[in-house]
Amino acid sequence: QVQLVESGGGLVQAGGSLRLSCAASGRSFSNYHMGWFRQAPGKDRIFVARIGWSGGSIYYTDFAKGRFSISVNNAKDTVYLQMNSLKVEDTAVYYCAAGPQRSSGSVYSWDYWGQGTQVTVSS
Repeated sequence: QVQLVESGGGLVQAGGSLRLSCAASGRSFSNYHMGWFRQAPGKDRIFVARIGWSGGSIYYTDFAKGRFSISVNNAKDTVYLQMNSLKVEDTAVYYCAAGPQRSSGSVYSWDYWGQGTQVTVSS
């Protein structure tokens, strides 16, 4: 059984930082990409960042560039999203995802999802 378990969310003030973790288990992810998505209240789930299991193929959506950093420690089966300079508009449930190589920004191209972790940024 594949499991993706996020942790690290919480309440922070604008300008602060959080580091999200995603513990992956249940299969080999060597040919997979790992991604982060987020969903704000009343909005669609949208792509944030992607990384290959080996640490390559890193890609960020525009709002994440310069503030967020995705990384993977495949020896620990864990993917991270470091979020700095947080803004109120970053408030959302953040989801970890796994999908085949070259999965797109569409939520439908990803095979596995975590349960999500809430990130709330206050002003």
